[in-house]
Amino acid sequence: MEPAIALNISICAALVGITGYAIYTAFGPPSRELDDPFEDHED
Repeated sequence: MEPAIALNISICAALVGITGYAIYTAFGPPSRELDDPFEDHED
């Protein structure tokens, strides 16, 4: 396998992993610990 193809695959895998982790953090079980700052300061 050429180095350029291996680099592209690894960059794509890292991007998919980071995106998956962000979605899991935003909508999965850890999201219960997140606070909405706009709901904390109602006018």
